[in-house]
Amino acid sequence: MATYKQPCIHCGELIDGDNRFCPKCANRSPFGYQCPFCLKPVQRGNVMCSSCGRSLMTTCPLCKGQTFTGADKCDSCGISLMVLCTNKNCGQYQFFENTKCTACGKKIKNGIEQLKKRK
Repeated sequence: MATYKQPCIHCGELIDGDNRFCPKCANRSPFGYQCPFCLKPVQRGNVMCSSCGRSLMTTCPLCKGQTFTGADKCDSCGISLMVLCTNKNCGQYQFFENTKCTACGKKIKNGIEQLKKRK
């Protein structure tokens, strides 16, 4: 079955419409933004998720700039805000403020410390 290619909203790369990740920029939501807590679609510019009510703005732990949580990278310094789930059987990338993995449900340990180690 043929699929039409669509541009990634983050880098512009044309990718298959059924892709879950962009192979060029590695973004986990190439066709729209998702709330990092409940994974529902959100719009850049919204201050809170209409589904779970969480704030869509946060402070980057490295540069202290305000950034949109629906994107994978800080708007100010460009560092990835994603950390690995510490469950060795999962290993999915999660937003650094998540306390539980959205893939496996296990507790995420040391999200902010994982980011600070990259510095």
